[in-house]
Amino acid sequence: MRNRHIIKKVLHYISRYWGLLILSLVMAAVSALLALVLPILTGDAIDMIVAKGQVDFDGLSKIINRMLTVIGVTIVAQYIMNTCNNKITFDVVRDIRREAFEKIERLPLSYIDAHPAGEIVSRVIADVDQFADGLLMGFTQLFTGMLTIVGTLVLMFRINVHVTLIVVLITPVSLFVAAFIAKKTYDMFRLQSETRAEQTTLIDEMIGNEKVLQAFSYEDDAMEQFDEINGRLQKASLRAIFFSSTTNPSTRFVNSLVYTGVALAGSMTVIATGGALTVGQLSCLLSYANQYTKPFNEISGVITELQNAIACAGRIFELIEEEPQIPEAEHAVTLHDVRGSLKLEHVGFSYVPERSLIEDLNLTVKPGQRIAIVGPTGCGKTTLINLLMRFYDVNQGSIAVDGTDIREMTRKSLRTSFGMVLQETWLMNGTIRDNIIMGKPDATEEEIVAAAKASHAHSFIRRLEHGYDTVIGENEGTLSQGQKQLICITRVMLALPPMLILDEATSSIDTRTEIKIQNAFARMMQGRTSFIVAHRLSTIREADIILVMRDGHIVEQGDHESLLEQNGFYAKLYNSQFET
Repeated sequence: MRNRHIIKKVLHYISRYWGLLILSLVMAAVSALLALVLPILTGDAIDMIVAKGQVDFDGLSKIINRMLTVIGVTIVAQYIMNTCNNKITFDVVRDIRREAFEKIERLPLSYIDAHPAGEIVSRVIADVDQFADGLLMGFTQLFTGMLTIVGTLVLMFRINVHVTLIVVLITPVSLFVAAFIAKKTYDMFRLQSETRAEQTTLIDEMIGNEKVLQAFSYEDDAMEQFDEINGRLQKASLRAIFFSSTTNPSTRFVNSLVYTGVALAGSMTVIATGGALTVGQLSCLLSYANQYTKPFNEISGVITELQNAIACAGRIFELIEEEPQIPEAEHAVTLHDVRGSLKLEHVGFSYVPERSLIEDLNLTVKPGQRIAIVGPTGCGKTTLINLLMRFYDVNQGSIAVDGTDIREMTRKSLRTSFGMVLQETWLMNGTIRDNIIMGKPDATEEEIVAAAKASHAHSFIRRLEHGYDTVIGENEGTLSQGQKQLICITRVMLALPPMLILDEATSSIDTRTEIKIQNAFARMMQGRTSFIVAHRLSTIREADIILVMRDGHIVEQGDHESLLEQNGFYAKLYNSQFET
């Protein structure tokens, strides 16, 4: 059933290119039919060679000319067919990759969090490449193969019915052997693809954390992990390829029986009938027997690629068919002129059902207020930010912005209303200017420079060889972590959204620059609702409201002075900074 679904999906993609498909089928038909003409011409040529001195050279010359014409037309037809097949294959692969990437952008964050990046990359890149190889071979073999089989049988029946029946009776054995082995090897190839994805994940993880790997001398342990996965991949690949490779010799043995049966039965018929079946016709039948069994041999010869392709296609279709994030409401509201008021009522959320995180959380934020969120690791600070941005939807309760439930508004307008600077920097491949204007593509040069000066990034950007046109990437080694964070801060200062989220935004910046940026943030936060997540409590003294979270609950709230006077959990956290 699973294979049937995969094949149905593949046919769905192929059907988009029905024009090329029809042209390919026509060329396949021409190629197959012309290939069937050659044995007839060969048989006629043999019948013209009767004995020494009795050769019809004029007749042979005409037949040779016809054969050359047939061969020439066949070459052209096969060239056009292969060109069409290549075009269809790579267009289908392009469509699948595009749909997979579009699905990744629409998948809920929970899926991305639950699946290693290397596994997803393996599905979109390696699995689609393997699928393309199998699909291309399938096109090439099946188109011509099916037509050759049907055409050969028709012509063989016209020459001699009894000899042809031998071919028809023995052929199902070949099909049974191929189908049996193919069914057994599918799971083997799926295991191979899954193990390959696991290896890709490990490699991606090790390369991305190379500095940590070397700093803690973890190279030998990483090598042991790689060897273990590589060993399993070797065993899975060898097993899958070995068992699938038995298809070709098995079907070739059966097809040899077909050829032997035709030769014996045909020879006896030539002798017994005294010329009713000529030597030329017997030669033609033997050629047809070869042509008839050839598609079976070719298909069984690529069974490894076909099974691998089906297994890989299954993995990529699983990704494409994943449930996307909850769609926006039919009449979703687009936020305009956001004031910045927020209200959380009885909010409950957990990443996994069996372990609750946030329970019955209530909070009211007025426009322009600065809200600091503090608490121990794992208390739900970042989770609350994820809920505000609707990266995750609440399980219970509601979150409203300016009186509208965020589930009733477009995600784009909600997220555009927030400016976010995280502890973890994110830079895309491109120039520094490209990274800064991400939130405001139409920004002028003056606006970009002004934002960079406000974040104190302008001085180091100006010292770079190409200034704002310097090309950087996510893992750019020429920039320090602090410089990367300054670029991220510049990005928000340029966009100036009505609400801000600062999650340890200055964690990688030196103290002197941090003080300057805190002053710039203070100016930027004037009149803007701001959420500040901080571990260094000294940075949030000026917040209007400090939310103290513990185990998913707000256990205390108030300003800095009032919370210290309560001498509760916040006071313990604050005083712990000065303990030795």
